[in-house]
Amino acid sequence: MSKTLRIAFMGSPDFSVPVLAALVDAGHDVVCVYSQPPRPAGRGKKLRPTPVHKWAEDHGIEVRTPKSLKKEPEQAAFAALELDAAVVVAYGLILPQQVLDAPRLGCMNMHASLLPRWRGAAPIHRAIIAGDEETGVQAMMMEAGLDTGPVLATEKTPIMATDTTGSVHDRLAGLAADLAVKALAGLADGSIIPEPQIEDGVIYAHKVTSEDQRIDWSRPAAEVDCQIRGLSPFPGAWFFYQPDDEPQPLRMKALLSRVDGGAEGKAAGAVLDDELLVQCGDGKAVRLLRAQKPGSKAMDAETLLRGLPVPSGARFT
Repeated sequence: MSKTLRIAFMGSPDFSVPVLAALVDAGHDVVCVYSQPPRPAGRGKKLRPTPVHKWAEDHGIEVRTPKSLKKEPEQAAFAALELDAAVVVAYGLILPQQVLDAPRLGCMNMHASLLPRWRGAAPIHRAIIAGDEETGVQAMMMEAGLDTGPVLATEKTPIMATDTTGSVHDRLAGLAADLAVKALAGLADGSIIPEPQIEDGVIYAHKVTSEDQRIDWSRPAAEVDCQIRGLSPFPGAWFFYQPDDEPQPLRMKALLSRVDGGAEGKAAGAVLDDELLVQCGDGKAVRLLRAQKPGSKAMDAETLLRGLPVPSGARFT
């Protein structure tokens, strides 16, 4: 049985929750959870805690939500926990050197890529958008650089043609939970030695911007397909469609697709049949399988077309 460690957990979104739960289930003493401060949400703009914050409170664990860890009082409060280790999963704050140095074993981060590829904020989105065939999750020791620390352990998974950021996110969250427990035990008993990252292949996973979201149908079909799946379910890739009975074009979201055969001589963005097959710039096409019209929820293509017919010969821009 692994030794019980005194740890702090630092995380915020849904992706982090399975790791926290796994550490508690493994018998570790999670003395404190750090998470992003509650933020206004919903129609009433009531303050909503992060998923990690809520899970920790529901399980009787102290939660701290500082806006920054750069000031001495917060650093002193962290050091006073006298931790064996801190486990960090998508926390959202930079950890100063004083925080990194406070736990006896250091701070271990769970990162959702195969480093050094896709260091940074949006590794899952970027891997799918780029057409990567494989990704994974890694346990790594944190240092001052952005995701530059040595790696403890790795779990890999293929990226399939049917995957979206949502499906890969959920798969990696499960892998991260199991890996965090194993890596932390190996770090504690010395059976796992951190290995420096290789120097070649460094690439950064910059945050998704509005420019990333707009579909350019003149691009190759494979690139458009990866863009759609890489931005699904959030924030969504979008395009314009103007039905004959609408005074203004509709801004539509595409949320699932597959590459399909195109037609000769058709312009990019041309709809080739009555089931959302859209011509792309390389002569191939993308079939939209799931989409969303303004003011409505996401739905499969068949359901969407019952309320918003898109005939062959229409044009997406």
